[in-house]
Amino acid sequence: MTGPIRIGIVTVSDRASRGEYEDLGGPAIQTALREMLSCPWEAVARVIPDEQEQIESTLRALADDEGCCLIVTTGGTGPARRDVTPEATVAICEKLLPGFGELMRQESLKFVPTAILSRQTAGIRGRSLIVNLPGKPAAIRDCLLAVMPAIPYCIDLVEGPSLTTHDAVVKAFRPKGT
Repeated sequence: MTGPIRIGIVTVSDRASRGEYEDLGGPAIQTALREMLSCPWEAVARVIPDEQEQIESTLRALADDEGCCLIVTTGGTGPARRDVTPEATVAICEKLLPGFGELMRQESLKFVPTAILSRQTAGIRGRSLIVNLPGKPAAIRDCLLAVMPAIPYCIDLVEGPSLTTHDAVVKAFRPKGT
C-alpha cells in the first residue's frame, strides 16, 4: 500500500448534516485517533443524515471505493425511531463482532446508567472494520480506548494495513509471533 492509511469517520446526524448543529462527534473521533495511532493515516470524513439507505451507501463507499481499513461512526445508536446506524452496519457487513458493542457499553456504564440504551456494534466488510461509537463526544474517547487494543490485530486478520499505536496511550494487542 502506498500513501497513508485511510480511516473513514462518519457522523450520523440529521441536524449536523443540515448545518443546524456543529458536528462535534467527527472531530472528537479524529482527535482521539491522532492521540492513539502512531502510524501515518488520513481521515475520510462524512456527515450524513439518519437515513438507513444513506448510511449503508456511505459505509459501502468508504470500505469498497475509498479503501478505508477502519470506519468509525458516531451517532444513531440509541433507541429513538431515527437511530438506525446499527441496522445499516449489520446490513452491509459480512461478519458481525458484537464484542465491540458489549465492551463499549460496559465502559460507558462506568459513567452513565443509560449506557444500556446504546446499541453500538461492529463488523467486517471486505478488508474494513466498521465500529459504531456512541453519539456523545465525551464518550467517544472512552469507547475508542476500550476497543483500540483489538482494532489493529482485527485489521491484520482481514488483511488490511498494519495500524500501530502510541503505547503510552493504548497498547495494541498482537499475539506473540505475529
